[in-house]
Amino acid sequence: MDNSEFICAIKNLYIEYLKNHRRSPAKLKPLHSKIANDLQNRLGDEYVVKSLGFMDGKESSISGRYLNKRVDISVFKKNNGNDIDLGGIAVKSIMTNYSQNSNNYFEGMLGETANLRANNKLYFHIVVLPESLPYFGEKIINNTMKSDIVKKIEHINAHNVDKYIKLSNDNISEYLHSPNKTLLYIITTTSKDLSQTMYMARDKWVDFMKTNLLIQTSKLTFNFGNAVIYNDYERFIDKVVHSFLSI
Repeated sequence: MDNSEFICAIKNLYIEYLKNHRRSPAKLKPLHSKIANDLQNRLGDEYVVKSLGFMDGKESSISGRYLNKRVDISVFKKNNGNDIDLGGIAVKSIMTNYSQNSNNYFEGMLGETANLRANNKLYFHIVVLPESLPYFGEKIINNTMKSDIVKKIEHINAHNVDKYIKLSNDNISEYLHSPNKTLLYIITTTSKDLSQTMYMARDKWVDFMKTNLLIQTSKLTFNFGNAVIYNDYERFIDKVVHSFLSI
């Protein structure tokens, strides 16, 4: 899978997200299964890759130092019927309410990464983030409290990705909470001005996005260190494959 195919998989993720309930696992399959299939093809028959929508269609657990962790995409090496867990990839797509969700996700990621890497497992992260995204909440409009509406539009900037810039400069051999490698992929989701959706109810926003969906790689630029790869799936997956084959 190249970068253009990766963007296609993200678009299919958004299509499923807009079609299904936002908490439905169905929205994860288009992206997770494509990455898992690509990883399996690159690693070869000596390895087993598991994820939603791929092979048996289930996620699997990786053994951590403190507790086992079910991961989005897991990698095992065949060993006479007793497959050895090597590590995995976490895939996160933040589609709404960035300021509410991003810090909780980031802190959780640090903990789960430390748990797995402290048990000598490889752990990678993929974060897909829209350049502009809606923040749903409540607001008084015409003296009436409206709930689950677009309360504001959040725009990603250097301040929002500062924690990833710091993460990118970590020495991963020293900091076990840092993933072996992180792919941060920022996208545009529509050619339309999202300010048009202000105060829209969620179902109206969904209709707007279905009509105007356009997934492209963002042209925003940032200065990342070696631990984070920005907007380049091909380079990221090459590093992932090399790491698993080197065990």
